[in-house]
Amino acid sequence: MGDAARQSRQAEDLAPQLSLDLDIAPEAALPDRLFRLGLAPGTDVTLTKNRTVLVSHHPRYGLRLHAGYAWAPDDVLAAILTFLRRRVPKQERLAARRRFLAFPVDRHVPPRAPVRQGPRAVAPEHEMIIGRLVRLHEILNARHFSNTLGTIPIRLSDKMSTRLGEFRADHDGKPVEITLSRRHVRRDGWPAATETLLHEMVHQWQCETGLPLDHGATFRRKAREVGIRPNATAPAGSAYYLSLPGTID
Repeated sequence: MGDAARQSRQAEDLAPQLSLDLDIAPEAALPDRLFRLGLAPGTDVTLTKNRTVLVSHHPRYGLRLHAGYAWAPDDVLAAILTFLRRRVPKQERLAARRRFLAFPVDRHVPPRAPVRQGPRAVAPEHEMIIGRLVRLHEILNARHFSNTLGTIPIRLSDKMSTRLGEFRADHDGKPVEITLSRRHVRRDGWPAATETLLHEMVHQWQCETGLPLDHGATFRRKAREVGIRPNATAPAGSAYYLSLPGTID
């Protein structure tokens, strides 16, 4: 068989493989790529267009990540898995976060046009409570964090019926705000609200020091250090999930 014929035969043999690869949409191929890179077999993988929460993981609900990562090279996906693993050295985790946050997900899955909004209005009935929470944040920051935490907006929510509070970070991993349930503050009093605020401040500390937002061993250790219960939720309890960047109760 001549060289030309041999090359033609090799091309025919490769054609089905090439066609098969091209026929699989990147989104459909992503779970298998993640499993091949070390994601635990059987983990549910859900793709979203949420630009605020690029990557989140929950043992019950699996891995959720921005659909744009379907076009990411393997080293970016490997960085996501490295970031989510337990007991990864801090510098390695920070490097992994920088790597996957640098990937331009919007280039492949454009975000929806943002809705223009002015500054968030503060309800008059919230002003006094928020003022006290801001002052309490300053006191707790000095007492338990050596004034290392940044200033962060604090707001109240009238919509939280089961959750007591939440901490939110943006897609660059920078703190955005702490929200507490107004019902919780009024019903349970300031000692309970102080514990909830400290709970969210531990998440702020995780975020500002490059740690994942979760309720794992590091969270529990810091919670004991600042004098609050190290369970995953504040006194009344609520569902939680790991999210970086994003929102966590």
